[in-house]
Amino acid sequence: MILNEVNFFSEALTLRSTMYVLLPQRTIAETKNKRTPKYRTLYLLHGHSDDHTAWMRWSSIEKYAEGLDLAVVMPAVHLSFYTDMAHGGKYWQFISEEVPAVVRDMFSLSSKREDNFVAGLSMGGYGAFKLALTHPERYAAAASLSGAVDISDVVRVKKDDPDNKAWLVGMRNVFGDLGKVPDSHHDLFTLAKKTAKGRVKPRLFQCCGTEDFLYPDNIRFRDTVRKLPLDLTYEEGLGEHNWSYWDRMMQNVLTWMLPDGKDLNGLIGI
Repeated sequence: MILNEVNFFSEALTLRSTMYVLLPQRTIAETKNKRTPKYRTLYLLHGHSDDHTAWMRWSSIEKYAEGLDLAVVMPAVHLSFYTDMAHGGKYWQFISEEVPAVVRDMFSLSSKREDNFVAGLSMGGYGAFKLALTHPERYAAAASLSGAVDISDVVRVKKDDPDNKAWLVGMRNVFGDLGKVPDSHHDLFTLAKKTAKGRVKPRLFQCCGTEDFLYPDNIRFRDTVRKLPLDLTYEEGLGEHNWSYWDRMMQNVLTWMLPDGKDLNGLIGI
């Protein structure tokens, strides 16, 4: 695999941004063949307080992607919740429009729906489902690992949390009036119900550890989606909100996402 660090000026954010892009390394003969197909692509999203380096630093994603003929795009979105912030950058425009355009211009990546996937952990799990449910015509499948899937609960006041005031300030910076978040275009429950009525629907994979603080939120979302005509694969088991769980489950995600790929079960992560 070839690891590229892409530093570019973002028109959406009006500042310089960075992302990692993993690419399969082709043979010399393949590079000379003009008929060599473009790569299918996984947009892999980081969680709250992480950045574009997180998946490379804390998981074995490069090893898992080896041999899958898959590019992996890992952008940085800071604390934005993959949203055009009320007081901040236009990170939804950045992740949904600009990043795909930039990487397809720079690298040989397919724009076909069947070749595009998105996955993420925690805040990134929210972002992954938000992308696929908002634009089902662009993504064949999406995966959420310990995702912040119930955004109405995420932004809710937690009276027993000593860091609650700082958290609420951050949430208001992202979403503005928190009372308007439920049933809005930020709400995955609302997006799922809307997508379920459409003709084009992405496959969904959801997992969460039973010891994770987001486990109740994930159960609520799972139970809602199971009542809809959406293709949801759900997994749970022992696990907390940490990289040990996410690295292990990423193997399951790739095996599910790419049915023609290798069986990754049994590979040892970090």
